[in-house]
Amino acid sequence: MSRIGLGRGLASLIPDSALDGDSLPAPREALRIVPLDEVRPNPEQPRELFDAAKLEELAASIRAHGILCPLVVRRHEGRYVVIAGERRLRAAALAGLTEVPVVVRTADDAREQLELALVENLQRDDLDAIESARGFHRLMDEYGHTQDQVAKSVGKKRATVANALRLLRLPDFVVGALRDRRISAGHARALVPLADDDEALRRMLAKIVAESLNVRQLERLVSAKVRTPGVIAADRRRKERALEYAEKILSESLHTAVAIQQRQRGGGRIVIDFADAEDLERLIQHLRAGG
Repeated sequence: MSRIGLGRGLASLIPDSALDGDSLPAPREALRIVPLDEVRPNPEQPRELFDAAKLEELAASIRAHGILCPLVVRRHEGRYVVIAGERRLRAAALAGLTEVPVVVRTADDAREQLELALVENLQRDDLDAIESARGFHRLMDEYGHTQDQVAKSVGKKRATVANALRLLRLPDFVVGALRDRRISAGHARALVPLADDDEALRRMLAKIVAESLNVRQLERLVSAKVRTPGVIAADRRRKERALEYAEKILSESLHTAVAIQQRQRGGGRIVIDFADAEDLERLIQHLRAGG
């Protein structure tokens, strides 16, 4: 087989750092050249979307310069499975290569394979926000990782992982807007409090696009929205309970019925009930004496 695209001396094209597994902390191992048809994609690949235009750009670069960084693979059933470098594998096929350079390392199980693929993509910022979130969720759901363990394994802060996972609450039409780049990941995170209100989400999406809202503007709109009616009703009920308690204290102190009436714009009045002139005189004396 001819080594199409690997010309100009493969060793001179691949830097020493590439033998350390590119962005992965792989041990230095011998570089191998293997048939392209013996390498298959990673079934645990967290990346779901591959931009066709960018793949063609990479293929053009490979045609001109070869593959500058080998794929990281593992052996499985007599073949090679990609751990890191699936974009290069796809672009190599587009470029017409029949062989590719690889470094073989051991990934003992599917969890490690997923984890390594996540690390590789996240370190390169190759995953979109939803792909990252789904990868984090798989590590937790299928392999028992905690958020802290996920954060440590992929080199992210725990808050970053937690915020990413919140995106999974959003319905498909919001995820689609994010992936179509009509909204940013920041917009998507700001919409999470409305995740259970499809109608409100659709209105907010339309507003983001029509008015080119930035994330801060959207956060203010969402904050105002989530306060109605649930939060405002809760606030009103807390104030009502406070007034009821105040009425009870005054009634017990004055030994008569007391009503507190609030005005909409603030302030109000206290209505004290009395039975007759003698009861009124008692109240006056009680109040003058300071209760």
